[in-house]
Amino acid sequence: MTTLVFGHKAPDTDSTGSPLIWAWYLSEVKGQPAQARLLGAPNTEAAFVVERWGFDTPEIISDVDAGATCVVVDTNNVAELPPSINEANVVQIIDHHMLQGGLATKLPIDVTIRPVACTATIMYALMGEDRAKMPENIKGAMLSCILSDTLEFRSPTTTDEDRRVAETLAAELGIDIPSYAAEMFAAKSDVSAFSDAELLRMDSKEYTVDDTRFRVSVLETTSPATVLDRKASLIDSMTSVAREDGVDQVLLFVVDILNEESTLLVPNDLVRGVAAKSFDARAEGDTLVLPGVVSRKKQIIPNLKV
Repeated sequence: MTTLVFGHKAPDTDSTGSPLIWAWYLSEVKGQPAQARLLGAPNTEAAFVVERWGFDTPEIISDVDAGATCVVVDTNNVAELPPSINEANVVQIIDHHMLQGGLATKLPIDVTIRPVACTATIMYALMGEDRAKMPENIKGAMLSCILSDTLEFRSPTTTDEDRRVAETLAAELGIDIPSYAAEMFAAKSDVSAFSDAELLRMDSKEYTVDDTRFRVSVLETTSPATVLDRKASLIDSMTSVAREDGVDQVLLFVVDILNEESTLLVPNDLVRGVAAKSFDARAEGDTLVLPGVVSRKKQIIPNLKV
């Protein structure tokens, strides 16, 4: 039976690259047939990485069959996984996010959750000596995942291990990290083809604070003005996206990669209150700049209060 390897909905670079990496490892090194899958269209940076390293874009699936053998990477949150995930045969989880709970497995499984910035960093360690067998495209995917999740080492989630692995891979590939990261971030910043609703869902996670359900959306860019020029229409779209997705409010943080800050869109008093309680910041208008805030995982979600 073929093992399906997939990450979370709204795939970013790590949730696109890590399934490709682990499916290769299981198939080519461990002799266990495996295929990467996506739970949505990859974002622009992830699509760039797939093309740059010569991969075929994995098949996009909306659900899994009961009993299907699965490996879950880059998440352990059932809200970010296929509706029938608890009917599948999940055999492994590889992740770097906080433990959410809610996944039910048929047997004891292999779970690795480590406090590093990127799932691919964990995979590098798990491979041990087998990582010497990685072809260039797998190394390239791994490097790309780490640079994306660390924002080229700018994110506070970055660990010494993430940096060491990325620098090792870059040296083996003969790649200059700043130049390659600039290419990746330029691809990530081109969001002109996406609707407002698509932007609000592109890199987002559902999160509940007390009884308030949020869709916490992050847009990482080297050109924040391109997104903020659409501020009015994005704010208008938040209501319909929240209603369609069954949440109370969409929170959108536009992360300026180069200046290491984010701008929170403030459409109403609920978000104004969240900003005050979560970041000790007063929003006078419909935007609020948060200096130094670039990480949803470490700086945004853990601090959310209502």
